[in-house]
Amino acid sequence: MAQKQSIFGRITQLVRANINALIDQAEDPQLMIDQLIRDYSANINEAEAAVAQTIGNLRMMEDDARQDEQDAREWGQKAVAASAKAEEFRAAGDVASADKFDNLAKIAIGRQLDEEHNVSAARPQIEAQNKVVEQLTNGLNGMRGKLDELIRKRDELAARAKTAEAQSRVHDALKSIDVLDPTSDLGRFEEKVRREEARVRGQQELQASSLDRQFEQLEDVGKMTEVEARLAALKAGNNPSAITQ
Repeated sequence: MAQKQSIFGRITQLVRANINALIDQAEDPQLMIDQLIRDYSANINEAEAAVAQTIGNLRMMEDDARQDEQDAREWGQKAVAASAKAEEFRAAGDVASADKFDNLAKIAIGRQLDEEHNVSAARPQIEAQNKVVEQLTNGLNGMRGKLDELIRKRDELAARAKTAEAQSRVHDALKSIDVLDPTSDLGRFEEKVRREEARVRGQQELQASSLDRQFEQLEDVGKMTEVEARLAALKAGNNPSAITQ
């Protein structure tokens, strides 16, 4: 009985435990949950064995009570039979045999009373044992519910840890991108291309300017040649009007 009380006390304590408070107070919630799962699993195994033993004892008491009830009925039937036989012998004038069977009837009635007393004495014990079994079973089911809650908490915590780790990796990657800033590299490359395009454009304009200058020089040469030709004509005594043409 002491062992049952001890188990029932532990079951009650574990069922009433505030899992969220225990986890919140823990330095390492993951380790706390794992330890609680081990503790609950071990206590559930022990409680299952205790409940099974208690139920087995209850069933034995019920079997014994049913047997006592059956024995009481049988002794009652024997008492009736012995009493009837005694009356037959008494009617036949055999008083000695009648008294003998009356004594047997009394013995049977005494045995019947003993069995009925056993049944009456067992009834409150069976009722009390049924209550113990009900309490232990309810507590055991409560512990199983707590264990399921712990497992869900552990899975939730593991999922949250994975999510946090993934978010941390993304955050670190974004920080790396901010430090490297590939857009600034593209900007520098674009600026380099623009400078190259400007240089080519300048060369083209310079080349065009050089060609114009060459053509201007050709025009100057032509003009000087005409001057020389007219001067020569003047010296040769040609008509001055040819000079103005």
